[in-house]
Amino acid sequence: MSASPRLRLRVSAPAESHLRAGHPWLYEGSVREQNREGEAGELAVVYDRRDRFLAIGLYDPHSPLRLRVLHVGLPVTVDETWWSTRLDTALLRRASLFGPDTDGYRMVNGESDGFPGLVLDRYADTLVLKVYTAAWFPHLPLLLGLLETRFPGFRAVLRLSRNIEGRAEAAGLRDGQTLVGEEPGGPVIFCETGLRFEADVVRGQKTGFFLDQRENRRRVEGLAKGRRVLNAFSFSGGFSLYAARGGAKEVVSLDISAHALAGAARNFALNGDDLQVAACLHETVQADVFEWLTQTKRSFDLVVLDPPSLARREAEREGAIRAYAKLVNDGLRRLAPGGILVSASCSAHVGADEFFEAVRASVRRSGRRFRELRTSRHAPDHHASFPEAEYLKAIFVQLED
Repeated sequence: MSASPRLRLRVSAPAESHLRAGHPWLYEGSVREQNREGEAGELAVVYDRRDRFLAIGLYDPHSPLRLRVLHVGLPVTVDETWWSTRLDTALLRRASLFGPDTDGYRMVNGESDGFPGLVLDRYADTLVLKVYTAAWFPHLPLLLGLLETRFPGFRAVLRLSRNIEGRAEAAGLRDGQTLVGEEPGGPVIFCETGLRFEADVVRGQKTGFFLDQRENRRRVEGLAKGRRVLNAFSFSGGFSLYAARGGAKEVVSLDISAHALAGAARNFALNGDDLQVAACLHETVQADVFEWLTQTKRSFDLVVLDPPSLARREAEREGAIRAYAKLVNDGLRRLAPGGILVSASCSAHVGADEFFEAVRASVRRSGRRFRELRTSRHAPDHHASFPEAEYLKAIFVQLED
């Protein structure tokens, strides 16, 4: 029985231009012609109007994002050697970023590292693969083989985007499944700049922890000495623990989730041998952040506002900008003279410039004099190579009265 011919696509003129410019996504509506039906994970080649090779990528007939581009330009052979080289390039990018005090970080950041629709995070001896498209299912054995060669003895856990869990089940896969090694049996303990944290790699948010805020946590640590700190939307206490190590007098971890706050308490206990952490008074408060900020009379010297995404789709963008402005306004009411406000956003549909301006405008409306300390974007292990991959931003401002 003869093999099927290579899956060939032709696309619209605007899509050709976007691909040549390096954009890694091809949407269903941009496909003008294809020679046959394709299967999830199949390599499909895009040809231009002159019938020349333009790009090759992972095809997914079940997604509006029809092709995730692997390569644009001259023809290449995408085989094990090609994947091996691409993986080593991603690993080399991180080789000089972390010392022996950090064994939790992102190793592969999806499209920005040439692995579209897949991220790979490390937590000590556990690797977590988060997959966003069924196109990766046929390629997991190859990828796991490459990882086992480079990380012998490591555990590998699979996490799935919710929209592909049904297709994963048909492929014999499930969210939280251990693909290599023994099942975790509980949270994985890892180190970040010498601090110990839990990561729930099986059921936790993202891949088990919010690794992307590491650099901002370090900045908060450097600002916390002698201050009373409020960490709103604290989750498992990342900012709280860094503030404590930085010499904060007291830290309040505020979150609506009792489960998250219990994790914060355990993370503090994991670091009880650190004298600064042990000396800091840590309090957990379970409440809706928006309500608590308007009702409490407590005052703080450093307020961190790091909410979950407030705009999960473009239609929610304007409402999210208003919500960020309200949060800043309410946070400022809790801030003592000379206090510092750290406001962060992980909403990809809210641009950095409009987010920063919303925060600045809210501070200006308060009538309080302030100076802007800095803005920040993605951490180096979470670098973004195209606009849609950019989501994280934070702004640090200090009141002058």
